[in-house]
Amino acid sequence: MKVDKRKIVDGLRLAALPLVPIYALITAIRNFLFDAKIFPSTKVDATVISVGNLTVGGSGKTPLVVYLTNLMKQSDKKVAVLSRGYGRKSTGFLFVSDGNQLITTVEECGDEIYQTVLECSVPAAVCESRVEGAKQLLAKAGVDTIILDDAFQHRWLFRDLDILIFEQRFLLEASSLRRTFLPTGMLREDFSSIRRADIIVLNRKFSGRKEIPGRLQKYFETKKVFTAHYSAKGFFDIKKKTFYESKEFEGQNSLVISGIANPHSFFNALEQLHVDSGNRMVFRDHKFYTREDIQIIRKQFYATNVHSVITTQKDAVKLMQFTKELDDIDIYYLKIELQFDNEKDFIKEIFKKLSEPKTK
Repeated sequence: MKVDKRKIVDGLRLAALPLVPIYALITAIRNFLFDAKIFPSTKVDATVISVGNLTVGGSGKTPLVVYLTNLMKQSDKKVAVLSRGYGRKSTGFLFVSDGNQLITTVEECGDEIYQTVLECSVPAAVCESRVEGAKQLLAKAGVDTIILDDAFQHRWLFRDLDILIFEQRFLLEASSLRRTFLPTGMLREDFSSIRRADIIVLNRKFSGRKEIPGRLQKYFETKKVFTAHYSAKGFFDIKKKTFYESKEFEGQNSLVISGIANPHSFFNALEQLHVDSGNRMVFRDHKFYTREDIQIIRKQFYATNVHSVITTQKDAVKLMQFTKELDDIDIYYLKIELQFDNEKDFIKEIFKKLSEPKTK
């Protein structure tokens, strides 16, 4: 008998429902203490730009961090990235890169910051305390701008610009259970917290542009809202370091591996590129692969008689260490970039907000 995983998950969500009011109350009290200045926000000697969301997982924070980091670099800013390093196998402050080379492993720092450094070649660090992390990063790297990854709720560190990103699909399709607070739903904070944001980004990923549902429009009506989407650039061979155009993979039968929070958009992108993605292996978010996992992947690859393995860039940074074990298998990741539907206005708004003085 086939197990309906969705029904099991919904059952667990319902079981956790009594905890929702407790979580909501704690969150409300915490935000009140920050709003009333009882909890202070520490300002550091750098421009701080925060990227965050109201939900757990899958909104597109890392591609936005990459975009902003490269934008600051192009504007002659000395920029660094600071993250908590979710899922990493270390604690405390860890200097990830000096801008020239990575000085730690993906397991020690986490997949998201590792991917960002590979993309942007900038100084980077991880630390649970954003205040301590920012101070140490400034001392080590001597930068003038810090991009905070996943920091909307980390209010102890003052930021000059708060950018909030939403996945469009969540706003449109999320069930009432998913639209409630943790641990039942996906919300870290109430939609009313949108008022703290300076700029809103709606990430439609590989879908068409839709209007914000009427039930939510009141939260967005006073904010600058920009829409963005993913653009598939092609496929990158993680062993040969070679780039291929998407058309070269049309009709190809591949084993698709995903260990991200919301793989729907990844599968959707492959379908749009006419890549056969019927053979799939879906792992949990932030999956760190083991040699046992690699053997399972190898077994599945040969059992399905596919031509290649295709994965996400986030998974690729963790699979790169197994190139010897995968020496007889062609493995690629889908290279995507975040693009804005009105990029000129978005960039203009970024620098406008940064030029305006912001009080604590």
